[in-house]
Amino acid sequence: MVTSNPIRDRHATTPGGMAVFLLLIFIAAVLYAASATTQAQPATPCCSDRWDPAREQRGHWGPGRMGEGQRQRMARHWTFMHEGVPAEYAGQENPFESSADVVSEGGQLYATHCALCHGSEGLGDGLIANSLSPSPALLARLIQMPMAVDAYLLWSISEGGQAFGTDMPAFKDVLSEEDIWKIISYLRAGLPSMSEDSSGLNDQDIAR
Repeated sequence: MVTSNPIRDRHATTPGGMAVFLLLIFIAAVLYAASATTQAQPATPCCSDRWDPAREQRGHWGPGRMGEGQRQRMARHWTFMHEGVPAEYAGQENPFESSADVVSEGGQLYATHCALCHGSEGLGDGLIANSLSPSPALLARLIQMPMAVDAYLLWSISEGGQAFGTDMPAFKDVLSEEDIWKIISYLRAGLPSMSEDSSGLNDQDIAR
Protein backbone atom coordinates (compact mmCIF):
# COMPACT_ATOMS: atom_id res chain seq x y z
CA MET A 1 0.00 0.00 0.00
CA VAL A 2 1.45 3.39 -1.02
CA THR A 3 0.96 6.11 1.56
CA SER A 4 0.13 9.63 0.53
CA ASN A 5 2.69 12.40 1.00
CA PRO A 6 1.09 15.83 0.45
CA ILE A 7 4.45 17.58 -0.19
CA ARG A 8 5.61 14.92 -2.64
CA ASP A 9 2.24 14.73 -4.36
CA ARG A 10 1.99 18.50 -4.76
CA HIS A 11 5.40 18.77 -6.45
CA ALA A 12 4.80 15.69 -8.54
CA THR A 13 1.64 17.15 -10.12
CA THR A 14 3.40 20.26 -11.48
CA PRO A 15 5.79 20.41 -14.46
CA GLY A 16 9.25 19.79 -13.20
CA GLY A 17 7.91 19.52 -9.69
CA MET A 18 9.40 16.11 -9.04
CA ALA A 19 12.83 17.30 -10.15
CA VAL A 20 12.69 20.24 -7.77
CA PHE A 21 11.53 17.98 -4.96
CA LEU A 22 14.42 15.57 -5.52
CA LEU A 23 16.88 18.46 -5.66
CA LEU A 24 15.67 19.71 -2.30
CA ILE A 25 16.03 16.22 -0.84
CA PHE A 26 19.61 16.03 -2.20
CA ILE A 27 20.57 19.43 -0.75
CA ALA A 28 19.13 18.51 2.64
CA ALA A 29 21.10 15.24 2.64
CA VAL A 30 24.35 17.06 1.79
CA LEU A 31 23.84 19.64 4.55
CA TYR A 32 23.04 16.91 7.08
CA ALA A 33 26.17 14.95 6.16
CA ALA A 34 28.34 18.07 6.41
CA SER A 35 26.90 18.90 9.82
CA ALA A 36 27.48 15.37 11.11
CA THR A 37 31.10 15.41 9.88
CA THR A 38 31.81 18.75 11.58
CA GLN A 39 30.37 17.56 14.88
CA ALA A 40 32.34 14.31 14.75
CA GLN A 41 35.71 15.98 14.23
CA PRO A 42 37.60 17.13 17.34
CA ALA A 43 38.67 20.74 17.59
CA THR A 44 41.93 21.42 15.82
CA PRO A 45 44.58 24.01 16.71
CA CYS A 46 43.84 27.41 15.25
CA CYS A 47 47.24 28.06 13.90
CA SER A 48 50.93 27.23 13.98
CA ASP A 49 53.07 28.03 16.99
CA ARG A 50 54.58 31.09 15.30
CA TRP A 51 53.57 34.46 16.64
CA ASP A 52 51.07 36.47 14.62
CA PRO A 53 48.48 39.15 15.52
CA ALA A 54 45.55 36.72 15.30
CA ARG A 55 46.97 34.70 18.18
CA GLU A 56 46.28 37.56 20.55
CA GLN A 57 42.57 36.94 20.17
CA ARG A 58 41.31 35.24 23.33
CA GLY A 59 39.40 32.52 21.47
CA HIS A 60 42.58 31.14 19.97
CA TRP A 61 43.72 30.03 23.42
CA GLY A 62 40.53 28.22 24.38
CA PRO A 63 40.06 24.51 25.17
CA GLY A 64 40.85 22.32 22.19
CA ARG A 65 42.19 25.27 20.18
CA MET A 66 45.84 25.26 21.26
CA GLY A 67 48.53 23.32 19.47
CA GLU A 68 51.25 21.47 21.35
CA GLY A 69 53.60 24.44 21.35
CA GLN A 70 50.95 26.78 22.67
CA ARG A 71 50.08 24.39 25.51
CA GLN A 72 53.75 24.21 26.45
CA ARG A 73 53.99 27.97 26.44
CA MET A 74 50.95 28.31 28.68
CA ALA A 75 52.21 25.76 31.19
CA ARG A 76 54.53 28.21 32.97
CA HIS A 77 51.81 30.89 33.00
CA TRP A 78 49.30 28.45 34.46
CA THR A 79 51.78 27.32 37.11
CA PHE A 80 52.50 30.91 38.12
CA MET A 81 48.84 31.89 38.31
CA HIS A 82 47.88 28.86 40.41
CA GLU A 83 51.01 28.12 42.44
CA GLY A 84 53.23 31.19 42.20
CA VAL A 85 56.98 30.92 41.77
CA PRO A 86 59.22 28.42 43.59
CA ALA A 87 60.07 29.45 47.15
CA GLU A 88 63.61 30.52 46.30
CA TYR A 89 62.26 33.18 43.93
CA ALA A 90 59.25 34.32 45.93
CA GLY A 91 59.30 38.02 46.74
CA GLN A 92 62.47 38.71 44.76
CA GLU A 93 62.79 42.26 43.43
CA ASN A 94 65.27 43.86 41.07
CA PRO A 95 67.94 45.59 43.19
CA PHE A 96 68.96 47.90 40.34
CA GLU A 97 67.54 51.30 39.52
CA SER A 98 66.69 51.81 35.86
CA SER A 99 69.75 53.83 34.88
CA ALA A 100 71.48 54.19 31.51
CA ASP A 101 74.49 52.21 32.69
CA VAL A 102 72.43 49.27 34.00
CA VAL A 103 70.22 49.16 30.90
CA SER A 104 73.25 49.39 28.62
CA GLU A 105 74.94 46.46 30.37
CA GLY A 106 71.68 44.52 30.31
CA GLY A 107 71.37 45.22 26.59
CA GLN A 108 74.79 43.83 25.88
CA LEU A 109 74.00 40.73 27.90
CA TYR A 110 70.69 40.35 26.07
CA ALA A 111 72.42 40.65 22.70
CA THR A 112 74.90 37.94 23.68
CA HIS A 113 72.60 35.44 25.39
CA CYS A 114 69.01 36.13 24.32
CA ALA A 115 68.72 37.79 20.90
CA LEU A 116 69.66 34.66 18.96
CA CYS A 117 66.28 33.18 19.89
CA HIS A 118 64.10 36.08 21.01
CA GLY A 119 65.27 38.59 18.42
CA SER A 120 66.93 41.97 18.88
CA GLU A 121 63.57 43.65 19.57
CA GLY A 122 62.06 40.82 21.61
CA LEU A 123 59.68 39.80 18.82
CA GLY A 124 60.53 36.09 18.92
CA ASP A 125 62.27 36.30 15.53
CA GLY A 126 65.90 35.55 16.30
CA LEU A 127 68.17 33.77 13.83
CA ILE A 128 67.33 30.30 15.16
CA ALA A 129 63.74 31.01 16.23
CA ASN A 130 62.21 28.95 13.42
CA SER A 131 64.09 25.85 14.55
CA LEU A 132 62.54 25.94 18.02
CA SER A 133 59.22 24.48 19.13
CA PRO A 134 57.49 26.11 20.82
CA SER A 135 58.79 29.33 19.29
CA PRO A 136 60.60 31.82 21.55
CA ALA A 137 58.46 34.00 23.77
CA LEU A 138 57.46 37.43 22.50
CA LEU A 139 59.33 39.33 25.19
CA ALA A 140 58.32 42.75 23.93
CA ARG A 141 54.71 41.85 24.78
CA LEU A 142 55.37 39.59 27.75
CA ILE A 143 57.18 42.34 29.64
CA GLN A 144 53.99 44.45 29.53
CA MET A 145 51.76 41.74 31.00
CA PRO A 146 50.64 41.94 34.66
CA MET A 147 52.22 38.59 35.48
CA ALA A 148 55.69 39.81 34.43
CA VAL A 149 56.71 40.75 37.95
CA ASP A 150 60.38 40.60 38.95
CA ALA A 151 60.08 37.21 40.65
CA TYR A 152 58.44 35.64 37.58
CA LEU A 153 61.12 36.95 35.21
CA LEU A 154 63.99 35.93 37.49
CA TRP A 155 62.51 32.43 37.81
CA SER A 156 61.94 32.09 34.06
CA ILE A 157 65.43 33.17 33.04
CA SER A 158 67.23 31.35 35.83
CA GLU A 159 65.50 27.98 35.48
CA GLY A 160 64.71 27.98 31.75
CA GLY A 161 61.92 25.94 30.24
CA GLN A 162 62.98 22.30 30.60
CA ALA A 163 60.31 21.67 33.24
CA PHE A 164 57.68 22.89 30.77
CA GLY A 165 58.97 21.15 27.65
CA THR A 166 60.48 24.20 25.94
CA ASP A 167 64.01 24.82 24.62
CA MET A 168 64.61 27.82 26.86
CA PRO A 169 67.98 27.11 28.56
CA ALA A 170 68.58 27.69 32.26
CA PHE A 171 70.90 30.64 32.81
CA LYS A 172 71.45 30.34 36.55
CA ASP A 173 74.70 28.46 35.93
CA VAL A 174 75.74 30.69 33.02
CA LEU A 175 75.00 34.18 34.30
CA SER A 176 75.20 35.68 37.75
CA GLU A 177 71.98 36.76 39.38
CA GLU A 178 73.22 40.33 39.02
CA ASP A 179 73.53 39.90 35.26
CA ILE A 180 70.05 38.41 35.04
CA TRP A 181 68.65 41.43 36.87
CA LYS A 182 70.38 43.71 34.39
CA ILE A 183 68.74 41.84 31.49
CA ILE A 184 65.39 42.30 33.24
CA SER A 185 66.14 46.03 33.56
CA TYR A 186 66.81 46.13 29.83
CA LEU A 187 63.50 44.40 29.09
CA ARG A 188 61.61 46.82 31.34
CA ALA A 189 63.28 49.74 29.57
CA GLY A 190 61.55 48.63 26.36
CA LEU A 191 64.51 46.88 24.71
CA PRO A 192 66.10 50.10 23.39
CA SER A 193 68.27 49.77 20.31
CA MET A 194 71.85 48.87 21.21
CA SER A 195 74.93 49.58 19.12
CA GLU A 196 78.40 48.17 19.58
CA ASP A 197 79.25 51.43 21.28
CA SER A 198 76.37 52.08 23.64
CA SER A 199 78.03 55.02 25.39
CA GLY A 200 75.48 57.32 23.75
CA LEU A 201 72.64 55.84 25.77
CA ASN A 202 71.51 58.19 28.50
CA ASP A 203 68.82 58.26 31.14
CA GLN A 204 66.45 60.12 28.80
CA ASP A 205 66.55 57.10 26.44
CA ILE A 206 65.26 54.76 29.16
CA ALA A 207 61.55 53.98 29.12
CA ARG A 208 60.26 54.36 32.66
